[in-house]
Amino acid sequence: DMGRNDTSVTLFILQGISDQPELQVILFVLFLGIYVMTLTWNLGLTILIRSDSQLHSPMYFFLSFLSFVDICYSSSISPRMLSDFFLEEKIISLLACATQYFFVAWMALAECCLLAVMAYDRYVAIYSPLRYSTIMHLPICGKLVAGAYMAACLGSLVQTTAGFHIHFCGPNIINHFFCDIPQIIALSCSNPFINQIMVFVVAVCIGLFSFLFIIMSYVYITVIILKMPSAKGRAKAFNTCASHLTAVTLSFGTAFCVYLRPKSGHSQHLDKVLSVFYAILIPVLNPLIYSLRNKEIKDSLKKFMKRGKFP
Repeated sequence: DMGRNDTSVTLFILQGISDQPELQVILFVLFLGIYVMTLTWNLGLTILIRSDSQLHSPMYFFLSFLSFVDICYSSSISPRMLSDFFLEEKIISLLACATQYFFVAWMALAECCLLAVMAYDRYVAIYSPLRYSTIMHLPICGKLVAGAYMAACLGSLVQTTAGFHIHFCGPNIINHFFCDIPQIIALSCSNPFINQIMVFVVAVCIGLFSFLFIIMSYVYITVIILKMPSAKGRAKAFNTCASHLTAVTLSFGTAFCVYLRPKSGHSQHLDKVLSVFYAILIPVLNPLIYSLRNKEIKDSLKKFMKRGKFP
């Protein structure tokens, strides 16, 4: 196309959560509080799991890595967003934008994989409790976590390359508070069809596969639980899965709402609200979901408080 403007855009402007000046301070204080709580609760849970030998089981081993993912995920979005509240123009370079998206996608995909690994762990624990410790021994757990991180890293690399390897020449305003792929691809001057396909394929291969694997695990778990003779045994088995099921429903439910909802012009505000829930609130809710219903973690916390000091 001879008439195409060939000047390349290398800077983007993030619109942020709200452009109303009177809300900036309130939102800053609110999101700073949430970010500090995210770091404190996830770090606290990780230290608790590492320091108490009662919690040295595969379930808590995976949970400590989920907390690590939540810390990294939140840290790839919140600090930048918080500093942007007081800037008139929230300028971000193409490289910084791509880097942010790479870490955001890596952690989001790693969370999907870890939730799938945790579903498998619950299945093994309920299907063969006597062989559980021999099947889910530490080297295997380590390999599963490493596999989750590596698959997510590779997926993120493909998505980032596909999402940013396009021609930007005109509009450079991202109507969001962080660099997310749908908003980036929307600014493309070239035809982004192949790029969108690559992003979609990764999301399906990792996100949807993890989700279907979790569903399948829970179908088997439900069948096993319903066959249990005692009501007490059934309640105990279901209780060990309740926290994980809650986390899965929140994570995948909001992810599907954000990325699979039909896009229309007036839905951008709703996109931001859903993204706040997905990117900001889930990392702070996860440690609470796992701790509040869990007797072992509560007992461990009581012991920790009694000692009154870090180990």
